[in-house]
Amino acid sequence: MMDLDNLKYDDNGLIAAIAQDNKTGEVLMVAYMNEEALKLTIETGIAHYWSRSRQKLWKKGESSGHMQTVHEMLIDCDMDAIVMKIEQEGGACHTGYRSCFYRNIEGDVVGEKVFNPDEVY
Repeated sequence: MMDLDNLKYDDNGLIAAIAQDNKTGEVLMVAYMNEEALKLTIETGIAHYWSRSRQKLWKKGESSGHMQTVHEMLIDCDMDAIVMKIEQEGGACHTGYRSCFYRNIEGDVVGEKVFNPDEVY
């Protein structure tokens, strides 16, 4: 196991975490982890993050049921970002899309809507 003390968290104690579909390679979301979220993710195999807007620990799917099971975690060369290869239940995006990256640069919706957020939240 890598020494987690060697990771480079930002000034707020956070590290970028990218969730990528384990089978397709599709990038589903980018969020942030603090040390506690990272340790819980490693211990449970379920993605945990730090919510910057709510200022609290967040287990992905705790309110929506759209959990992320982690299959593999990779650390980048600078040790300041994490890629998690995950299995996504339902949608990753709180707006109802499978991926948070559902629009192209022109603003066209190119992603798949998989749930109605009004029915989930």
